[in-house]
Amino acid sequence: MPYSHIGSAARAAASAIAQASTAQKNAALVALTQQLDASRALILQANTTDMAAARAAHVEPALLDRLELTTARIEAMIAGVHEIIALPDPIGAIDQLRRRPSGIEIGLMRQPLGVIGIIFESRPNVTVDAASLCLKSGNASILRGGREAFASNQALSQCIQVALRTVGLPETTVQVAPTADRDFVGAMIGSPAMCDVIIPRGGKGLIERIAADARVPVIKHLDGNCHVYVDAGADLEMALAILENAKTHRYGVCNAAETFLIHAEMASAVLPQLAVVLARHGVEVRGCPITRQWMPDALPATEDDWQTEYLAPIVAIRVVDSMETAMTHINHYGSHHTDAIVSADYGRIREFMRAVDSASVIANASTRFADGFEYGLGAEIGISTDRIHVRGPVGLEGLTNQKWVVFGDGQVRV
Repeated sequence: MPYSHIGSAARAAASAIAQASTAQKNAALVALTQQLDASRALILQANTTDMAAARAAHVEPALLDRLELTTARIEAMIAGVHEIIALPDPIGAIDQLRRRPSGIEIGLMRQPLGVIGIIFESRPNVTVDAASLCLKSGNASILRGGREAFASNQALSQCIQVALRTVGLPETTVQVAPTADRDFVGAMIGSPAMCDVIIPRGGKGLIERIAADARVPVIKHLDGNCHVYVDAGADLEMALAILENAKTHRYGVCNAAETFLIHAEMASAVLPQLAVVLARHGVEVRGCPITRQWMPDALPATEDDWQTEYLAPIVAIRVVDSMETAMTHINHYGSHHTDAIVSADYGRIREFMRAVDSASVIANASTRFADGFEYGLGAEIGISTDRIHVRGPVGLEGLTNQKWVVFGDGQVRV
């Protein structure tokens, strides 16, 4: 099949990286930070090429923000690799070791998944995050970034290849797609011979297509339709600060809040002040009829607004009569990504956390904390909204599975 040589090379490299020591993997990551530091000008030049092409193609502002690399974002990439270096190596770790009546000891040992295919759009920093996480977790990887970031990804690929070569690991441990053609994606998802698992990161359309067409397992990250619910009796100052941060800290990210749910008892206190805050940021409000009584400039919210990931300075606001109504709304319209409650009642917080079916449920903090760095996982490969294998931010352990190991001293079964 087309590109079969890339799959074959990844298979061979997977065997080598699975057996690499923690010291060797960390040495490769150290070398990568050095290459990123030394190649700043090359990386920024390549990104400038991508940004110019994207602007000429009238790419929307949220995607331009994801595409752009700056000196600060290169620093963040380097810092992310250092965080991964500092994390414990999960490979070979044994959990739940226990002795059975027969005298044998059994446990679960972590092992790599094999060859991980990652398909992503816009953000070139994902190239470094994904390569680093896969390497540290003992996996080979095949990375296919978006057409709009092709030059940036090739520049980053050069840094990765040099780092691997420096420590004697196969350069094919990490392979960045040499083409932006769509048929490369078809090759990745079309046969278990190329990849053991696919992780797509990008728009809902891309992920739904991959999930529908893939012949290998997919760890899905669908859209981030995240909510903040302000409960009756919540601290007003806290609520306003969380609402502002969850919506306006960054618009083009999956953990930005897209809908606010305000308990009716809080509407008169929250909404007029929230209107001032959102107007200061230029955020467009689409509200229910009660919301529009307190926020006259708000546009009428439609059914589509409750289920839309805007990735833009737009927010939908609904006033609800109870926490139960809020939870029903979230479970019906949300994407099971991240949802938050602001409340002074610990019992109600616990009820909300049990009932809301999302990968992350947050109390009295912004949805923007749903992130691998903030959870102490180091860089993340994505945020899974699936219900099996791994859910939420996918770090090192999410890129492994487990096998049973049994230790004996001569026991035979009778």
